[in-house]
Amino acid sequence: MPKGALIVGVGPGNSASLARVLAKDGYTLHLAARDTGKLEALAEDTRATLHQCDVKDPASVAALFDAVKGRLDVVVCNPSARVRGPVADLNPEEVRNVLEVTAFGSFLVGQQAAARMLAQEPSKGARGTILMTGASAGVKGFPQSAPFAMGKFAQRGLAQSMSRELHPQGVHVAWINIDGGIRNPGREEPTDKPGSMLDPDEVARTYLNLINQHRTTWSDEITIRPWVEKF
Repeated sequence: MPKGALIVGVGPGNSASLARVLAKDGYTLHLAARDTGKLEALAEDTRATLHQCDVKDPASVAALFDAVKGRLDVVVCNPSARVRGPVADLNPEEVRNVLEVTAFGSFLVGQQAAARMLAQEPSKGARGTILMTGASAGVKGFPQSAPFAMGKFAQRGLAQSMSRELHPQGVHVAWINIDGGIRNPGREEPTDKPGSMLDPDEVARTYLNLINQHRTTWSDEITIRPWVEKF
């Protein structure tokens, strides 16, 4: 049976690179986003199926997984939102939205992925891999970025709990701390600092390395940072 992969929260940068890497590795791809209109070229390039999904809505996430047929070996959870500003000035409803997208949305996707993978037979000792895209904000909160930190800290805690619960059952779960800026379309690195930003294709290959880890050496959390980043 063909390998299947689902990426939730697809955009033009890191997740697009990951889609191309997974397609090249032989996966049948499913790409989900709130707005799929901008993903048609990527879907054609990777022979992927597009799915509209609102990660804040349990019914929408459940419908997404119902629509993905066949074996599901990989689920990548990318949903993220942020609002910046002084804590005293933040709009509570905007903060609520950030938490619903990043924290609750990750839970909904992770829950559906776990149920799906636990129900399928192991392949090479594993039932599947769930990867959650984090950020340095999930390790340390930055000024005027409290909502993003709240969401990413919650996502990280979710991934830690899921990994401890699901690893013994054959489902690999890992949280990836993207500790640096990614060189995405429209976000170029300074000409006087070549190599100072993360290459999205190399980030994608790191995800693939995680997917291919043997169960005796599963990572539950890794940090990716450019070589010039100070610790």
